[in-house]
Amino acid sequence: MQIISLNAWGGAMFDELARWLDGCEADVLCLQEVTHTPALHGWTRFDDAERSLPQRANLLADVRSRLPRHQGLFAASDSGPVQDQDRRAHRQDFGVATFVAEPLSVVGLRTAFVHGGYVDHRDGWPSDGRPRAALAVRVFDPEARRFVSVVNLHGLRDARGKADTPARRAQAERLAELVGGVRENGDLTVVCGDLNLLPGSETFQVLAGLGLVDLVREGDTRTSRYLKPVRHASYLLVSDPAAVKRFEIMTAPEVSDHRALVLDLRP
Repeated sequence: MQIISLNAWGGAMFDELARWLDGCEADVLCLQEVTHTPALHGWTRFDDAERSLPQRANLLADVRSRLPRHQGLFAASDSGPVQDQDRRAHRQDFGVATFVAEPLSVVGLRTAFVHGGYVDHRDGWPSDGRPRAALAVRVFDPEARRFVSVVNLHGLRDARGKADTPARRAQAERLAELVGGVRENGDLTVVCGDLNLLPGSETFQVLAGLGLVDLVREGDTRTSRYLKPVRHASYLLVSDPAAVKRFEIMTAPEVSDHRALVLDLRP
């Protein structure tokens, strides 16, 4: 069983991302920064006080079309205004998505906000402090005859940096509550996503209390498209390191400003 986590950057590198998806063999694909604009396809532009970025209008639909044998699950954290190529305004949802291959049975599903609650930003997107939703699935792997709980999240962004704050501590506690609520005794548990944290964050201590072990540690999880010096962002944690057959921080191809995290589990 293979699990991949990737911050998809709103599909800003969609040509590269699409080619990679066409060959993607993940049984569970966890994506962050996923867009969904009802009844719109193609490109939009996202703007806040700090950035102006091209994004896919409906990355959720784009990925679903390339993974027709996967169930596509989506949780919106917030929504706000974007413009299409003709500068017409649209309302776009932003969140996380998990795609589960057909041979796996989805036997549990839960979403929860790990920071704040849903907001519809009518007057523009804030640059930080935005709400964050997490999406948890519990699947049965018929090949390995076991249950696996996978939690996908995009952690709080803070313009001051990735250091621990009271808000991030509260986020860790809400995340731990979600993990405890979705998994059952004996489950192999995976928590993954763009946590927006430094390797020494107290979040990992909170998750260690649930028996979760970080596989990324000090690893560089950014691609050449990211120009800032701090290269820590994405993480993947497992409840049983002995179940890991292979773990890789993917350096090529580059499909985002984040590197994908690839986990192969032993059968």
